[in-house]
Amino acid sequence: MDPPQTSPLSPRKKRPRQTGALMASSPQDIKFQDLVVFILEKKMGTTRRAFLMELARRKGFRVENELSDSVTHIVAENNSGSDVLEWLQVQKIQVSSQPELLDVSWLIECIGAGKPVEMTGKHQLVVRRDYSDSTNPGPPKTLPTAVQKISQYACQRRTTLNNCNQIFTDAFDILAENCEFRENEDSCVTFMRAASVLKSLPFTIISMKDTEGIPCLGSKVKCIIEEIIEDGESSEVKAVLNDERYQSFKLFTSVFGVGLKTSEKWFRMGFRTLSKVRSDESLKFTRMQRAGFLYYEDLVSCVTRAEAEAVSVLVKEAVQAFLPDAFVTMTGGFRRGKKMGHDVDFLITSPGSTEDEEQQLLQKVMNLWEKKGLLLYYDLVESTFEKLRLPSRKVDALDHFQKCFLIFKLPLQRVDSDQSSWQEGKTWKAIRVDLVMCPYERRAFALLGWTGSRQFERDLRRYATHERKMILDNHALYDKTKRIFLKAESEEEIFAHLGLDYIEPWERNA
Repeated sequence: MDPPQTSPLSPRKKRPRQTGALMASSPQDIKFQDLVVFILEKKMGTTRRAFLMELARRKGFRVENELSDSVTHIVAENNSGSDVLEWLQVQKIQVSSQPELLDVSWLIECIGAGKPVEMTGKHQLVVRRDYSDSTNPGPPKTLPTAVQKISQYACQRRTTLNNCNQIFTDAFDILAENCEFRENEDSCVTFMRAASVLKSLPFTIISMKDTEGIPCLGSKVKCIIEEIIEDGESSEVKAVLNDERYQSFKLFTSVFGVGLKTSEKWFRMGFRTLSKVRSDESLKFTRMQRAGFLYYEDLVSCVTRAEAEAVSVLVKEAVQAFLPDAFVTMTGGFRRGKKMGHDVDFLITSPGSTEDEEQQLLQKVMNLWEKKGLLLYYDLVESTFEKLRLPSRKVDALDHFQKCFLIFKLPLQRVDSDQSSWQEGKTWKAIRVDLVMCPYERRAFALLGWTGSRQFERDLRRYATHERKMILDNHALYDKTKRIFLKAESEEEIFAHLGLDYIEPWERNA
């Protein structure tokens, strides 16, 4: 790695500090009487503080020069909630009320709107340091206290789609993917766990002090976080994005049916583009890969929720034509609340069906769709499920239920939304769909496993093994101490068996 370049420019001179007193808001200019703002100068500087105070006052906000009991909102920049409380302690400022601790972005949004805007998680400064330690008496007890300890397991964290640390999680997702391409499992898991825990945080990391006490952040991970905080990007991530091997594997694996072994083969043969791969007559493609190339443009584009819902209606119509009492549940990212995905997964189960009816269902559905011209490709994998088999010890093991990987031809008129993203002139779109047929008594385990996310499921199984001496997979939960299978009719019951608080699907985006 090249040493950092020193700037030829001379350092900027700091402007002299303003010594004159700042004008306070006059009563006649104040529009919002119940809101009193104090802007912290720490890490912001006098000039920027004065500028923001003046702007806010022009918009009718009451902004105080000094902190007092009347202040309802303390605004800071590049400070955590803990930093603000430490500052109050050092300054020996006593505040009997409990003001909101907010990032300056909230005030800037208020100024832009010309009125107070709603305070959300991204605005609030979270206090994590424990001030109850007798060696550190801390600020008055009326101020916010430390949040609960963060678990190393994703199944004990609530992770919504509101990611406050995307600049970091995007970086670790790229690094994890690169390690996966190179089959470096240990490093891949390290980066996946780091991304997962950062996605669960209700606050944005703005300084290294904010990482204290957060699990799954080893020294290498922290070095990358620090570099992003200081430079806005990671040199390691930049190197990966510019790496020819990573770019090629990313491209090749975007084709349905192409995995790491095929990508490695093509890369070693010197291929770098899909057009070269397609035109080479020496290569032989599988049925799945041929379909992947044939419908590539559609499959590489995202599936919208409206498209997923349209497919869901068609799946239910087909399944219930043969098994009227069958339940069809959309799983995967869409069940977790995502608006976009790369495929649509469905779990099918029927309380009143026989084993023969279950085994024949997916083939009957395929035959029906072929007659209707709705099936572009399918691969039916027969069940290898055995009731007495112990759960798999492999974290990412596929389940043994009957399943079908297919490409569905979704008609334009079935989608109840804008189709501006569809190719011009096309009346249909190719959509990747997975169907899983599950015995009714195993539906809770299958639903939990197929909902995801990947890291949530990994940690759920890891927690079961290491903390509860149990083995969990998509089929069953086995108690190794009691040597019995534990029954469950719902996901809630599985969480209860594991001694975990129930996590809603939309909180499993780990």
